[in-house]
Amino acid sequence: MVLAEGASESVLEFFLYDSVKILVLLWLMVFAIGVVRTYIPQKKIRGWLSGRYGISYVAAAFFGAVTPFCSCSSIPLFIGFIKAGAPLGSAFTFLVASPLINEYLVVLMLGFFGLKVTVAYIVTGLLLAIVSGLVISRLNMERYLVEGMQAQEARENSVGYKELKKRVVFGVHEANDIVSSLWKWVLLGVGVGAVIHGFIPQAVIDGAVAAAGVFAVPIVVAIGVPMYANCAAVLPIAAALFEKGVPLGTALAFMMSTAALSLPEAIILRRVMRIQLILTFFGIVALGIIIIGYLFNMLV
Repeated sequence: MVLAEGASESVLEFFLYDSVKILVLLWLMVFAIGVVRTYIPQKKIRGWLSGRYGISYVAAAFFGAVTPFCSCSSIPLFIGFIKAGAPLGSAFTFLVASPLINEYLVVLMLGFFGLKVTVAYIVTGLLLAIVSGLVISRLNMERYLVEGMQAQEARENSVGYKELKKRVVFGVHEANDIVSSLWKWVLLGVGVGAVIHGFIPQAVIDGAVAAAGVFAVPIVVAIGVPMYANCAAVLPIAAALFEKGVPLGTALAFMMSTAALSLPEAIILRRVMRIQLILTFFGIVALGIIIIGYLFNMLV
């Protein structure tokens, strides 16, 4: 009974904190991006994120690495890039890199795993983001975006914003429109994440990993994908699994799948894209994480 009450309190706290955080961040980020977009022509934004020889993907990956967001909190910027006319592949590169790599995670990893593992994790994380974006781009899946996501280019290019007030008004309208269409999905997604967070004991995860054997990497990825947490929150779990004898690649694959992908993220993304694109994105990233997990297990 005490456990159930404690879990319920944990679920409620998680739900309230993350709901407010994501909705406030969503509004502020969309507002800021909307204002900035009035200063920068759409063609320039597309040009920066459509560079030749994969430069745009490298730029998107490094930009994601310096933005400390979780998988759900990265969505406002992702939407902003799409609405600004950025290529779908570059936008997805950012969406993968942002929750996987950030400065505070690097500091924590240095403490838990040392310099070599940390550098290897950063390199493989950036490569995962870049390759995922390139594959999405090659598949030409823009048709699976919800109608209207890319339809504003002509209208916005034809509007002049010479006064700051008009720029701010545009940003407010942009933020209000997107938040009003997403808030129910955000609450649903965070609610699912809160239930998983509060009612699935860590012992269940530990036991499943220990019993999986050679199939541990895909199993922990399958366990981690529906969950919702940032890398910093899952890193101590990955370190504990490693200390208990779980191979390093298996532990890191669990951390990466939990951070880069989540059921709440899929629920929120469903508002702006069709299920075919979501499943493709999740499949590509999950497969990449599995490969990275096995690679770490072979090398370490």
